[in-house]
Amino acid sequence: MILEELPKSERPRERFLNYGKDYLSNEELLAIILKTGTRGKSVKELSMEVLKEINKVEDLQELSMEKITKINGIGKVKAIELIASIELGKRICLSCEERNRKKLQQPKEIFEEMRYLLRRKKQEHFYCLYFNSKRELIEKKLLFIGTTNRSIVHPREVFKEAYLSSAASIICVHNHPSGDVTPSREDIYLTEKLVEIGRMNGIPITDHIIISDNAYYSFCEHRMLKE
Repeated sequence: MILEELPKSERPRERFLNYGKDYLSNEELLAIILKTGTRGKSVKELSMEVLKEINKVEDLQELSMEKITKINGIGKVKAIELIASIELGKRICLSCEERNRKKLQQPKEIFEEMRYLLRRKKQEHFYCLYFNSKRELIEKKLLFIGTTNRSIVHPREVFKEAYLSSAASIICVHNHPSGDVTPSREDIYLTEKLVEIGRMNGIPITDHIIISDNAYYSFCEHRMLKE
């Protein structure tokens, strides 16, 4: 069905006005940006063809002029308008992320940040906190869930996420369900291994913090991070 054959109340702009932006599909939002279709192809069909070029909606930001203009019905003007809209949304998103980034400078601050997330957990949960060069938190990632007294952590996963988020440094955090935050032999060995790999890759492990509901142990504060 072409757009003109749709009931007026079901057209993207009318649905935007009647229900608001949150109720529109990606296809409908694209149709509003593209404005019109071409001969024999509605604007909704055109927007569907754009979406077929990507795997997920965030991939829209990777579409180039060359790729978009290969779609029949999208010329330079439509491509420029679409890319400009995507770029503006991207800049707004980045600005919001920068405003909301937390600066966690001290082990106690990280303890307060993480304690309720790990409160009363019956298994060990191993998180990595990834920071940019300004010491701002850019991502918090749960990497492993272990047994009641042991988590199985592979350094490859720790640093893979660091590369994906372009992190400048990492702080590891895990809980001890027993409540005793004294590092185990395995904790010490793992930390030494991660520090060594971090040094070789230029992404330092700046702390490893073990927490319980009411206490924490910082390898950095106890000078347990070997240089």
